[in-house]
Amino acid sequence: MDGVLKYLAHWKIYIRIMAKWTGVALIVGILCGIMGAAFDIGVEMATEFRSAHPYMLYCLPLAGLVIVLLYKLMKVEGEGTDKILEEVQKGKGLHFLLLPSIFVSTFLTHLCGGSAGREGAALQMGGTIGFHTARRLKLDDKDLRTATMMGMAAFFAALFGTPLAATVFALEVISVGLIYHAALVPCIMSALIAYGTSVFIGVSPTRFEVGAPELSVLMMIKVTVLSILCALVSVLFCAVVHEAGYLFSKYVKNAWIRVLIGAGAIILLTLLCGNTDYNGAGMNIIKLAVEEGTARPFAFLMKILFTAITLGSGFKGGEVVPSFFTGAVFGCVVGPFLGIDAGFAAAVGLVSVFCGAVNCPLASIFLAGELFGGAGLLYFAMACGLSFVFSGYSGLYSSQRILYSKLKAQYIDVYTNAHHAGEVTEAEKAHPVQKYWEDD
Repeated sequence: MDGVLKYLAHWKIYIRIMAKWTGVALIVGILCGIMGAAFDIGVEMATEFRSAHPYMLYCLPLAGLVIVLLYKLMKVEGEGTDKILEEVQKGKGLHFLLLPSIFVSTFLTHLCGGSAGREGAALQMGGTIGFHTARRLKLDDKDLRTATMMGMAAFFAALFGTPLAATVFALEVISVGLIYHAALVPCIMSALIAYGTSVFIGVSPTRFEVGAPELSVLMMIKVTVLSILCALVSVLFCAVVHEAGYLFSKYVKNAWIRVLIGAGAIILLTLLCGNTDYNGAGMNIIKLAVEEGTARPFAFLMKILFTAITLGSGFKGGEVVPSFFTGAVFGCVVGPFLGIDAGFAAAVGLVSVFCGAVNCPLASIFLAGELFGGAGLLYFAMACGLSFVFSGYSGLYSSQRILYSKLKAQYIDVYTNAHHAGEVTEAEKAHPVQKYWEDD
């Protein structure tokens, strides 16, 4: 009886904590839902205006100069998605002016034909909203980190209409191998509220019509081969994006000149291609690949190049939608050679390249379920798992920590892009792992 009474007494703590997070989720979810809807509508309007007025491409240099000026005036130069991850990991804090800076800058990038996505802005704006909401409410350092993840999940859900994937992504992307389960309920509450708010305002969830084949050993083998190839594409995608940023910053020190060179390169490449398939986010191309099974053979390479130049030279946006584009087009082109329907292969490619780029297999599986429905979920799960392993320790976010090895149950605690399989970490040098067996 005493045990029951003690348990009931603890309920006061549970109720108080859940009441606190429900209140925070309402604020963060509604704010992110409204901002997310406004951002989504703004980007769609920018894309439509650019499509109707092709001359906007030639305004890209001016847009780049405005972006550089804005970041200098707001004193948020160098801050991006990695900064959001660092806040959750180390509690470094977030500058509130990052929110309007990334909103306006991403809008300008899309308006004038830069190649970028939306989720980079979503994570940055959502994380900033969550962090500053919690700070206004005078929550402690640990709760500030949870609130930051709530904002990330909420804004992602508002933009893509995938609250479950958004929740798991926010929990999983910070430190691979470790999920902050205490943040699960707060994040899913804020994601659902933001999703409902954005739908109420008029934002349509991202969904694709795709047919999945019957489950069979032969098809699973084919999907396995495709997913391993997609893992290699994700490594290429991350490497090119990072290398472009490194080369631009190393050889063009002046931010004003850097953005002008990037804008000039995008304009020239667009003219050489003779189409605007690689400008903006490219959701229309993704839809064609998944729902109609059509794509240009080397479009995935061109999208990688356009995105690397755009982001590396100083324009703003995200890398995730370009990774969707890259994966969908690659899968659509390669799938038929493996005996896989082009549309279904595009869907597998989309989630596989995304998974390899962000190192979030669970979020990728949930994303597949929400984007494509429940059909073929076992294929998607296998594809995401294999892409996660075969992409190695590369990734889009250099501040992402990989706490456990992808190959065995071993704690390694390394940063993405700073570790390779078989490499001995500093922690292992200081504290050698004892062998479980001895050589004969």
